[in-house]
Amino acid sequence: MIPTEPSKEPIFNVHASVVAILAVLVLVHVGRGLLSPDDDLWVVLAGAFIPARYGPLAAELPGGTLAMYTSPITHMLLHGDWVHLALNSAWLLAFGGAIAERTGTIRFFAFFTLCGLAGALAFYLFNADLVQPMIGASGAISGLMGGTLRFLFPAMDSGGFRRLREAPRSVRLMSLAETLTDRRVLVTSAILVVINLLTIVGFGSAQNAAGIAWEAHLGGYIVGIFTYAFFDDVRVSEENRQPIEY
Repeated sequence: MIPTEPSKEPIFNVHASVVAILAVLVLVHVGRGLLSPDDDLWVVLAGAFIPARYGPLAAELPGGTLAMYTSPITHMLLHGDWVHLALNSAWLLAFGGAIAERTGTIRFFAFFTLCGLAGALAFYLFNADLVQPMIGASGAISGLMGGTLRFLFPAMDSGGFRRLREAPRSVRLMSLAETLTDRRVLVTSAILVVINLLTIVGFGSAQNAAGIAWEAHLGGYIVGIFTYAFFDDVRVSEENRQPIEY
């Protein structure tokens, strides 16, 4: 009898769409490092989401009126420093993989973008006249966290984190009503809200020089919870034939 070698699983099993976003974020940051300080500042201000851009200052700010339409997207590609980028990358790896496996590449990009836009909108609603720029993919990544909660706890109830890592498409998706009444989701959400509100008094302000845009975090997170089911495209496996509820 010929002995067979035990199967080996890769240490890192990251979906290609997550890798693609990470690569873009890193390349943008590296590219900025090749610019002069003045040019880099212009790029940041032109790409950042600035609430005051949607008022009389639109034409005067870097990027002009065009940036009114592009900055809700481009602000996600810019980060304050390598620490800021590393933190967002870590959260993207933590919450992006399972969603990307369930939705596929196109839906994943669409969901990521929607949550990022929601974060920008929330930031604007709380800071309509603010001239300070807001950058980073935190709003979009917070949306991934919200979406993950729709199937995280069902995974824990039926196999634990291993099932979420190895077979995320087999996990039941909670309905919105179930999600909003699940005690574990409510506790997790409350903790997230408290942590973000603490940033108002300076907690965690070392993330980057401009502080933390808690409004964008909560905006992306809420939209992630409420809209994820429209992007979920899982075909339930033999391991779990429970219906997906919307």
